[in-house]
Order: sequence, then structure tokens, then C-alpha cells
Amino acid sequence: MRTQSRRSSRTLFTVAAVGTLLAPLAACSGAGGSGGSAGESGSINVLMVNNPQMVDLQKLTAEHFTKKTGIKVNFTVLPENDVRDKISQDFANQAGQYDVATLSNYEIPIYAKNGWLHALDSYVEKDTAFDQDDVLPPMTRALTAEDGKLYGEPFYGESSFLMYRKDVLEKKGLKMPAKPTWKQVAELAAKVDGAEPGMKGICLRGLPGWGEVMAPLTTVVNTFGGTWFEKDWTPRLDSKEFKQATKFYVDLVRKHGQAGAAQSGYAECLNNMTQGKTAMWYDATAGAGSLEADGSPVKGKIGYVPAPVERTESSGWLYTWAWGIQKASKNAENAWKFISWASGKEYEKLVGEKVGWANVPAGKRTSTYDIPEYRAEAAAFADVTREAIASARPENPGVQPRPAPGIQFVGIPEFTDLGTKVSQEISAAIAGRQSVDSALKKSQKLAEAVAEKYKTS
Repeated sequence: MRTQSRRSSRTLFTVAAVGTLLAPLAACSGAGGSGGSAGESGSINVLMVNNPQMVDLQKLTAEHFTKKTGIKVNFTVLPENDVRDKISQDFANQAGQYDVATLSNYEIPIYAKNGWLHALDSYVEKDTAFDQDDVLPPMTRALTAEDGKLYGEPFYGESSFLMYRKDVLEKKGLKMPAKPTWKQVAELAAKVDGAEPGMKGICLRGLPGWGEVMAPLTTVVNTFGGTWFEKDWTPRLDSKEFKQATKFYVDLVRKHGQAGAAQSGYAECLNNMTQGKTAMWYDATAGAGSLEADGSPVKGKIGYVPAPVERTESSGWLYTWAWGIQKASKNAENAWKFISWASGKEYEKLVGEKVGWANVPAGKRTSTYDIPEYRAEAAAFADVTREAIASARPENPGVQPRPAPGIQFVGIPEFTDLGTKVSQEISAAIAGRQSVDSALKKSQKLAEAVAEKYKTS
């Protein structure tokens, strides 16, 4: 992967724009919690998303981190929409209520440019046990800002791939290509639709949100030859390629996808796949851990292949939930100790032993893939996940140059609002309330308003 460099054309993300960083990316369910007061002696406050891996972390911290370091961790654990809202408010105001927060590779470069985060390079240099060189290079690059400094450490990383029921395809006499095209996937979806009672051919996100339906759809747009913006910021949502990709996606999910697709996101598709209600699912590589976990009804029945392509060599996205330290934190040293533990090698082994090897927050360290127990438990998806992350091209995800980095998003502050509004139009098309042409005509006007800011800056 080419080294990520952040474009100088990015505008500063102002406090007034903070409210737009709200929508979810790969939302999962989990338990909540509450935080303590800032400045408590020997403690730090951590604000994080309620994904299952974070809930595991919350349960393991007191016994395995606090007992060793004496540092108490006060967790606030919220659903993605809520946590993004709370993080953006606290960090933008530099209120210092939270020392550490879960941020993605979308937010970290923007927050860093605004001076809201501590650079982590000095901590990494002193903490030789952390071993930054062991972190997968795409993750380090994704969390490095345009000033060349590192501002985040990944808790887990992911790309996207296609998951499918091996047994269902076999019974139908069908074979999944090692590197499928989207047209091949559509043909397979039609053939396995109804293969078992109540089973649909494929599950695809349709739920509104810049990180819900727009995440997988944008990867389809990229590989079909489309783009949100050309290099000079010309918006292209009404282009032939963007329309072709969107119509393909909408038609596929309407013909062979799940019921209620317009309200289905990551969580709903994961449930459908786990419960045997769908034969294929294109989504985050992180979903494999749940499908292969002990107790999963489909454990051992799923096959995994790279994200489907058309005109590009690869099309999987790149995403990480990472830790960032607020610049206003008065507990930065203790905050780093927590991050070093939570993103360190030993923590992954701890999860494997205490929770289960399929639950390890992987996708971030080379050494993870050398752990025999992990390789045994995650054999079905580990190598495909690692290759998907390595193949992701945030600076060059399509067939034309882009003005800003990003695969399943456009790396500008305005994308949260733009992506969410466009997603509402696409979701309405999936629900049958309007045509794709109508949805994209409205979306093009929204993109033109954003482009105008950059063309005149």
C-alpha cells in the first residue's frame, strides 16, 4: 500500500461542524457503562464504542490492568452514534473529561490537524515492549496525520470480504470463485435464494448512515469505476459508473436480499448469517470472529473470499477502531500505559485464553498471525483478513485519482453530513420509495455544495 499522506486541501474541522461526526461505521451491539470524574487520582477516563471486543476489554481491565499498574479505568461505553457525538463534543472543546477515546482512521487525521490529540511518537519510542514495528503497516499509515506524526494505536483492524455458506453452495452444485466478481456474486445469489426454508441469497446493508449502507456501496462504486469526486473536486454521483454500481447494488438486495433491507445494517446481517437466514454476506472482516465463535450455529460452515471486484484488483475497505489521547488530558502518561496494554501483544493472548481465540481483536499486529492457537481457531478467515487489509488502497481505491484519501469514505470533515444525506436517498431507493436515478440526482446536488467549498478554497 502506498503511504497515506493527508491532502492540504482539507479544511480545518471547526467546532461548529463537530455535530456531523455522528453516524455509525460497522455498528455492533454490546453492554453500556459509566465513567468517573476527570482528574481522579491514579485513574483515567475512557470513552469507547460498545462493540463486543470493547465489552470484553471492559470486563478484563480491573483484574489484568488495574491490579498490575494501580491505574483505575473509568469506562463510558455507548452505541456508535452516541459515542461519536460525545467524543466530538468533548475533544473539540478540549474539555478534558475523557483522557482516551475510541476513534477511527476517519476521525484521527482530522482531529490531529485541529490539535485535539496527543502525538504518540515519544511514548512509542520509550515503550520498546509495545513494538510499533509489529503493527501492520496499513494501520500505522492510516493513523498517521499529514504532519508525519502518529496519533492513534489500533485496537482492532478490519477490511471487508465476502462470507458464504460452503454447505449451501455445495448442495446446489455451485462453486465460489477464489476471487469473485460482483456479477458472479449476483448470479450465485439468484441460484441460492431459497436454497433452505426462509433463506435469502445475500445480505447487504441498506440502513441509512455514512458508515452503514454507504460503506459497502462505496466499495462497489470504486470497483465499478465510479468516484464521489474527481481530483479537481468535480462531483460524479450522476456519472454512468456511479449509477451502474448503485443500480446493481439496489437491484441485488431488492431481488435476492433480506426482508426489510432498508433498515438492515451490520448487526442485522450478522444475525441473519448466524441464524441461517442468508447464504452470503458482504461486510466487515470483523464479522468472521462472531460467525466462528464457540456456540455459533454456523461455525465451520462459512467460506471467506476477497471483496468482489469488477475493474479494480481489490475493493476491500480499510478501517480500525483505535485509541487516541485528548490533548487536554492531564493523565497522558497513564493514558498511554492503558493504550500500550490494550493494543499490546499480551492483551491478545489474554483474550484468547480468557474469552476465546476467535474473539481476539485482530487485524492490527503481524505477530497475531503467528500464534498457533489463534491460527487454529481463526484458520478459516485469518489469512483472507490479513491479505484484505494489506491489499486495501486508501490513496488509490478506484480507477481515477482522488482529491482526498479513503476507500469507504471520503476523508474530509464534511463527509459525515454528506454521506448520511446521500445514504438516506439510497435507502429510500432500496425501500422502493424512489428510483436510483432520482436518489442520485438529489445526491449530486448535495455533493456539488461540498465541492464548491474546496474549489474556491
